[in-house]
Amino acid sequence: MGPAQASLSGRVAFVTGAGAGIGKGIALAFARFGARVAAVELDPTTAERTAAEIAAAGGDALALPTDARDGAAMERASAATIERFGGIDILVNNVGGVFHSGFLDVVEKGWDAMIRVNLKSVFHGVRIVVPRMIAQGRGGAVISVVSIEASRAAPGYAAYAACKAAVVSFTKSMALELAPHGIRVNALAPDICMTEGLARLVPEAERARHAYIVPLGRAGDPADVAGPAVFLASDLARYVTGVTLPVDGGTDAAGGWYRDPTGAGWVLGPSQRS
Repeated sequence: MGPAQASLSGRVAFVTGAGAGIGKGIALAFARFGARVAAVELDPTTAERTAAEIAAAGGDALALPTDARDGAAMERASAATIERFGGIDILVNNVGGVFHSGFLDVVEKGWDAMIRVNLKSVFHGVRIVVPRMIAQGRGGAVISVVSIEASRAAPGYAAYAACKAAVVSFTKSMALELAPHGIRVNALAPDICMTEGLARLVPEAERARHAYIVPLGRAGDPADVAGPAVFLASDLARYVTGVTLPVDGGTDAAGGWYRDPTGAGWVLGPSQRS
């Protein structure tokens, strides 16, 4: 085992939601480690921007404006990727979305929207891309981006959390079904991640709270998630499958413990002095 096992040279990555945030961070990191990247993104402008950034750094990328919730659109995107690059070795299911509302206030249309973007997009990715991986006969890696909300209560986000929990279970089932083909299936579970969109929404006062509500003392950023994604895609993780890896600065492990903002150690639940 050595540095060469971290390389993605010669591999093709199909990354959904690659126009911004975590998806863009993963796409850029994959390209830096040698992969050719299909930047699959609903917004044509941001898809092109990611591909251009990869090209400017000497990489090879294809912008594919695609709605990951649409199976036919995903079929076209995967076909275009194979036509350009000759195959697909890595699938990253990163597309997702959320809104805040008490569950009893959400109408069925709202549930359906959550299911389509957070769960059905993953189903489409696996159903459409994995058969092509199997046909290639060289194994591969599937990585789904979920959330630590998959494993804890999420009041106000119940449908979202249920979808993410479903992807975690799906990841385990697919790990077994696809193991005979040498295809590893894993997931990443971030918590607070300062994507471009979140950075615009979160005020400075809220950001200051990250110093004590996250054990490592800060919010994450897309690069923090991209590093573990490179690991799971590479031969460094050649014996890792069926795993959901928290990438959350320790919040899942904390289980409700927070740093006391006065510096007096740890408290269970938000401090009254916060």
